[in-house]
Amino acid sequence: MRALRGLLVIVLVLGGMFVILDRTLLYFAESEAEDRIRIPGATVDSADVSINGFPFLTQALASQFDEVDVEITGIQTDSNGRRIRVSRMSAALHDVKLTEGFSGVTAADADGKAVISYDDLTSTAGDGVAVEYGGNGKVKVTGTVDVLGRPFSRSVLSTVTLVDGQTLRVRADKVPGGGIPGLEDLVRRKTDFERQVGGLPSGLELRKIQVTDEGVEVMVAGTNVKLAG
Repeated sequence: MRALRGLLVIVLVLGGMFVILDRTLLYFAESEAEDRIRIPGATVDSADVSINGFPFLTQALASQFDEVDVEITGIQTDSNGRRIRVSRMSAALHDVKLTEGFSGVTAADADGKAVISYDDLTSTAGDGVAVEYGGNGKVKVTGTVDVLGRPFSRSVLSTVTLVDGQTLRVRADKVPGGGIPGLEDLVRRKTDFERQVGGLPSGLELRKIQVTDEGVEVMVAGTNVKLAG
């Protein structure tokens, strides 16, 4: 009995050491991955990586992971000559493999959500245009136009739609004309706009749009999703 008790103690100690080693290596691997994430054609403010599954060590030795959660903030790229910023994107990557000598990551499939805040939408909308939540799944767009030398400010409720699976279209449902000829066209030139949402990892596609009080949420999904490491 004493020998068996001693063996159990040794097993528990070794098991505890393995868990500590596994979790320590996991922490360093996640930190390294966060520092090395790159998206071609875009800049990234920061990234957070969580590697799921236990043990981590056996997955690392096989260079393959069941699931990796990624959250990236401040993805910036150019669209129609203007800078567009995705405030944050979170995605669950499934069946993840390390490639190119551990310098790349490929997921068999992934799904998640990208959020564009109203501040970021305002920045890319155009000069003198402000975008905010309008309630009931609409955005409120305010722009100032010049009519016969006088400034006219108009706010419109607009619908946000997805065009060709990659472009956000913001279009006013209607424009108060105020009896002034040509005013609607002038206002629409300010308030209606389209911006391509780029800068997402290769393989991810825009699937669905939802307008909330926090911003425009875009559901994303795809296969053979790639991240540079």
